[in-house]
Amino acid sequence: MIYTYKELKEIYESDYQIQKAVKENNLYKIESGIYSDKQNNHYLDIFVKKYPNAIISGDSAYYYHNLTDVIPRKIFMTTDRTSGRFNDEHIIQSYSTPNYFNLGKTNIEFESVNINIYDKERMLIELVKNKNNIPYDYYKEIIDNYRKIKNELDVYKLQEYASVYFNGEKLMSIIQDEVF
Repeated sequence: MIYTYKELKEIYESDYQIQKAVKENNLYKIESGIYSDKQNNHYLDIFVKKYPNAIISGDSAYYYHNLTDVIPRKIFMTTDRTSGRFNDEHIIQSYSTPNYFNLGKTNIEFESVNINIYDKERMLIELVKNKNNIPYDYYKEIIDNYRKIKNELDVYKLQEYASVYFNGEKLMSIIQDEVF
């Protein structure tokens, strides 16, 4: 299990006891403020512990939803716009306004780790919305994979999500043309 320093302070009651547990290999220091009771941990376990309010988005979400086989080099995440900046070279952070932040937020299990992630419907809206900023081949791969699962998609959710955006009708029209 992964722990924050604050959680360990409640368990061990002193910094000395925490350091003693690390020396005795009962605990392993992963990085500053993050510890584990086992030596090797899944990178997503660490991510979820460090950033419990972040939602996986962008290229990472497409990969974790099996919509692409391109493994992202960094974890793409979205946080509320009031969140502070995370100085982590393994993360690309984007910010969202409160009315968009929780739209489509869900929880899935990926390689035995529960992660906060935007659902497939929200990611389809994002894909179409950002079409001009995505390499064409990558866009086509993801759209083709959406076509394969079109019967699994919740059209009502898509319409609900699109209605939040000022150009929602246009987004739905593009989705109808390219996926359905």
